[in-house]
Amino acid sequence: MSRTRRRPPAPAVDTSTPILVLRRSVGSFQRCALAVIRSAGRLGIPVFSVRHNDSEPATRSRYAAGALDLDPDAPAGEWIEALIALRPRVGRAILLPIDDEAAIAVSEHQDRLAEHYLLAAAPPGIQRRLASKRELWDLCRELDVPIPRCTFPADESELREQAAEHGYPVVVKRAESWLPPRDEHAPRVSIAHSPEQLLDAYRRMESDVSPQILLQEYVPGGSEAVWTFDGYAGAGGECLCAFTGRRLRQQGPRTGQTTLGICSRNEAVADIAQRLLRGVEYRGVVDIGFHYDRRDGSYKLFDVNPRLGSSFRMFVGDNGLDVVRALHLDLTGRPVPRSTATEGRKWIDEPSDLWTSLKLAREGSLGMRAWSRSLRGIDETAWWAADDPIPFLGMIAQAVPHVAGIVTGWGRR
Repeated sequence: MSRTRRRPPAPAVDTSTPILVLRRSVGSFQRCALAVIRSAGRLGIPVFSVRHNDSEPATRSRYAAGALDLDPDAPAGEWIEALIALRPRVGRAILLPIDDEAAIAVSEHQDRLAEHYLLAAAPPGIQRRLASKRELWDLCRELDVPIPRCTFPADESELREQAAEHGYPVVVKRAESWLPPRDEHAPRVSIAHSPEQLLDAYRRMESDVSPQILLQEYVPGGSEAVWTFDGYAGAGGECLCAFTGRRLRQQGPRTGQTTLGICSRNEAVADIAQRLLRGVEYRGVVDIGFHYDRRDGSYKLFDVNPRLGSSFRMFVGDNGLDVVRALHLDLTGRPVPRSTATEGRKWIDEPSDLWTSLKLAREGSLGMRAWSRSLRGIDETAWWAADDPIPFLGMIAQAVPHVAGIVTGWGRR
């Protein structure tokens, strides 16, 4: 559908039912919280958000109804009780987890929480199964969903043996992101091109709580081969809202979260994703990553986030529908209208994409002209909004000293 055509009206929402955005990851997912605050807040829906300190830029949005404190380090049971204690302040709100730890905690206590809040109740334990890359591997094989070959080394000896079987490069992942790695700054994903890189990644990423390293077959292709499915599934795992798009750049810069992406229709990706959701009778918002394998022309699933993805505003329908709005409509008893994705809609996370672009430029794989072209036609930014500038200014104030220090360090090398 052309963007110049007259758009259908946005569905009416229940502005008496607020949203409570939940996260347990300190310092992470602020851009996602801000996107929820703006998306729902612009419709008049009150949005409360958990914060980890009072200087977080995201919670300073003009559309935020309030920022609440929950101890991210509290055991899950205590965290849930503290969450219930917030009920008088926020009312019977919709719970919206935006990181794995919060999604799993809500899922595993959903019967108790349902007495106080509205939530998309999925089959017990399914969030943990989908968030765990070890269990996801088994689940995909059960449902005949294509996924790259994976192995799970228990120690360094098995690591070397299995890497030799895979061949280099090989992808190293933390299978359970909620387990603390030995190095708190370790990435969740790394690509090892040699035994030395493999061992370094393993020693940083492995957890002393339990073995959590996964070795995955390397699928050739860069960010241009990575596809994202964002959807909202209602009862029985049936998708009421489904979008697909491509990652143009990633935070890694070749792994990790989207920093620049574009909405693009891909029926093959949508079909595989919806088959998985129906197969497990999932309910709720979901974000799924795929990698196109040019060797056999298939799309292979490599990641499932059983919660809201931080780039969800890349996907907005012709009637303004996104997955957060679909969730709110469904849980307040309103129909979720059919929506056609805005083809070619581009979204960017400004600070993360600048950092990614600097790394790509430094290694010689991104020139000024190509970078400039990639920024044409941006429809929405993660931080800047003309009607809500304060979060952007707060982010800049926090980011500039950090980026300046890094660039200065590069210049001294």
